[in-house]
Amino acid sequence: MVTPEVADSHSSFERALILAIVVFAGAVYASTQTIILVSLPQMQGDLSASIDQIAWVVTGNIVASAIGIPPTAWLSARFGRKRLFLFCIGCFIASCLLLSVSTSLEEVVIWRIMQGLTGAPLIAITQAISLDIYPRERQGMAMAVWSVGLIVGPVVAPTVGGYLTEIGDWRLVFLAMVPLAVFSFFASLAVVPEWASERGLRFDWFGFVAVTFGIGAAQLTIDQGQRLDWFESTEIIVLAVVAGFGLYTFVAHILTARNPFLDPGIFRDRNFSVGLFTMFVYSPLIYIPMVLLPNMLEDLRDFPAVTIGLLLLPRGLGQIVGLSIAGRFVGKMDCRKLLVASLLLQAFTTWVMSRWNLGIGIWDIVWPSFLQGIAMGFIFMSIITITYSTLERERRTEGAALFSLVRNFGTSIGISVAVTLFVRFATKSQASLTEHAEPFNELFRLPENLSLWDLESLSSVATLESQIVRHAEMVGYANDFFVMTVWALLLIPITALARNTVSAPR
Repeated sequence: MVTPEVADSHSSFERALILAIVVFAGAVYASTQTIILVSLPQMQGDLSASIDQIAWVVTGNIVASAIGIPPTAWLSARFGRKRLFLFCIGCFIASCLLLSVSTSLEEVVIWRIMQGLTGAPLIAITQAISLDIYPRERQGMAMAVWSVGLIVGPVVAPTVGGYLTEIGDWRLVFLAMVPLAVFSFFASLAVVPEWASERGLRFDWFGFVAVTFGIGAAQLTIDQGQRLDWFESTEIIVLAVVAGFGLYTFVAHILTARNPFLDPGIFRDRNFSVGLFTMFVYSPLIYIPMVLLPNMLEDLRDFPAVTIGLLLLPRGLGQIVGLSIAGRFVGKMDCRKLLVASLLLQAFTTWVMSRWNLGIGIWDIVWPSFLQGIAMGFIFMSIITITYSTLERERRTEGAALFSLVRNFGTSIGISVAVTLFVRFATKSQASLTEHAEPFNELFRLPENLSLWDLESLSSVATLESQIVRHAEMVGYANDFFVMTVWALLLIPITALARNTVSAPR
């Protein structure tokens, strides 16, 4: 068995090999979160499912992932980090195989829940291993490689998934994951070092049940809220009450119990707490554009799916460039300054996007998306460095699990808020524009408009209505991007709460 101290004595080549293998394993799992999206329409038809029913293929996986993250630290300490890592990969392989032979919606949902529940710890474990095999001065580089690897997979996955779905069916998407995961399993078995387990640890079942109900119900509230019209729905009210009670019980328990599920002492590390909060607030800005842009480009600009996929690439490429550059500097400079500069760049790009209109061209989309990706790479790397700069080695697995949890939870909340705001902005704009679409408006009497808009013609009125809807939706998207600009700027004062990452004590 290899202890952390022995792992520190590995050669540069051995460290690079370990890093490459764990990053590859994490990227394979992370890819399943986006590769399935392009297959949902075919899956819906093949399984004779409604839109609400097929949504559980995604929602079930998200909720299971949220529940699977909290016990990662205890499981890692109790059974050993490497054993848990291999177990999760093995379960991921089994879930992919079972999904590839599923014939009903119920089977698909069950195996997707299994995939999220057992695969969620992989991200936290790969991050903890990547940190532990390198000394402090090289951790920035290690986190850059880890971040790039986990971004490349989800960025490339939709394109690959679309191709596999086109030449076969949705089952081929899962089957193609199996050889990649099998390689990850045996490569990790041979190369990844072991960390000692602690046999005497007791599991806090009460705390786990409380946080499971709290997080699970909160995630369902967020995911289903917009579809069910939020608190107009009895289901959402019940879920919100269960979430609030579960999370309150969990917090009260960890503050009063002798051996709680989560040691609240970890939050005494100022940089860790600041980094965790910053990641929670910032994480929505990573994914909101990925949710808004495809619909905007398809509905308002009539771009084909292939073009939309290509237009999403500059942002991913920018992230890779930003992470690669940031990895060289984070160990040598105060990350608070880098974070402030990057947030300003992020705010600039979303401000540019807030000025888009229905006539935007491809270049108008490419250059701010690429700059935004660079800013995101810098921000993500800065937050990671701040979060772990003063955290003790023995707390890294627990810290990585919390980091993954708040990132996922913050993303869900942010996307839900963005979608809700878009609907409200668009609805309000449509109502305002419709008020002026009446015969007494002098604009309709101008000579150049008489031949275009005849309010006595049903076809002309229908065309006018469609144009009003398109303009209203564009206003909704633009206002959402402007909210993201303010969002990024409001994060800047938080950076002052952290300590200097270069001189911070370990």
